[in-house]
Amino acid sequence: MFRGTQFLNLDAKGRLAIPSRQRERLAQLCDSHLVITAHPQRCLLIYPEPGFAELERKLNAMPAHLAETTALQRLLIGYANDVDMDAQGRVLLTPAQRKFAALEKRVALVGMVNRFELWDEAAWQTTIKDAEEVDLSRLAANPETASFSF
Repeated sequence: MFRGTQFLNLDAKGRLAIPSRQRERLAQLCDSHLVITAHPQRCLLIYPEPGFAELERKLNAMPAHLAETTALQRLLIGYANDVDMDAQGRVLLTPAQRKFAALEKRVALVGMVNRFELWDEAAWQTTIKDAEEVDLSRLAANPETASFSF
């Protein structure tokens, strides 16, 4: 569904203009209803509303007595904001979301199949550089990921 990285600018009001190609997919998939929330790695997640509803179901199924579950729920649900794209395909990021992810002007919108990640451009460059250096050979030894191949 969503793939690739695009470098964009936030406007002075903290709005992100979703690229037209992605806009069309989002209009078909969720009638342009999105949910924007925080990711533990200090970026934002942008979900089509049905995808976020599925994430909420998974969060609710996690063991409530674990502190990590509560922390994750606080991040994902506490920062969540329902938005609709405007006529120009823009979405407004809340000041709290922009502060959490250190977003000012230049951002990277990264397609992650069923959602987007939104990063500060410099933070994205560091993150992708780190990802390029990760030893992925352990994936072959993991039964859950061993069947994956290129």
